[in-house]
Amino acid sequence: MVAGDGVRELVAIMDQLRSPGGCPWDARQTHQSLVEYLVEETYEVVEAIEGQDSSGLCEELGDLLLQVVFHSRIAAESESAPFDIDDVAAGIVAKLIRRHPHVFATEDVDGVDGIESRWQELKRQEKGRDSVTEGIPSSLPALLFANKVLSRSAHIGAIPQQHLKAESALAEVRDEEAFGDFLLALVFAGRAHGWDSEMALRAANHRFVDDVKAIELNVNTP
Repeated sequence: MVAGDGVRELVAIMDQLRSPGGCPWDARQTHQSLVEYLVEETYEVVEAIEGQDSSGLCEELGDLLLQVVFHSRIAAESESAPFDIDDVAAGIVAKLIRRHPHVFATEDVDGVDGIESRWQELKRQEKGRDSVTEGIPSSLPALLFANKVLSRSAHIGAIPQQHLKAESALAEVRDEEAFGDFLLALVFAGRAHGWDSEMALRAANHRFVDDVKAIELNVNTP
């Protein structure tokens, strides 16, 4: 099989499923109705990775790929703003080339940290964004959101206000497993006080985003 043949066959099958004489269930789906499946398949990919299940991962990636092809096929039917799977692929190809000038052009970047920082800068320029915090989906789970905003803002020196207390509390935590246990214990302690850990972290994330934007404003102000 030539590379890409499987994807082309998948696209052809989806076309048949969505066309007259195909599958009534597939034909009536919309972007909105497929959201729950997209989220579910994404988590199943994560579960396969965490379980180091190679065959399972292959299967779950196929299910996730189906969602990409499904959404692309629905979009191709749009009268106002159509696109298809080729447009999706062409878009990500162009983005990867733009975002890797150290590979596809002659730009020099200093190490992995420099690559990530340059990626975020190029992304900010392309999107016309004023802050590195823009574009992070607010619907992300709070812990994932926190990781995203901390990663994106690291290059400007943004640090959570309570970091010194956190470092002190972690003095006896020796590895990632113990850190996980510590996080679980924090959730337990929060519940004992009647606090919702997810909502508390969401609120803290919003405060930190405000801090990041203030730092960016000071950096960019002449």
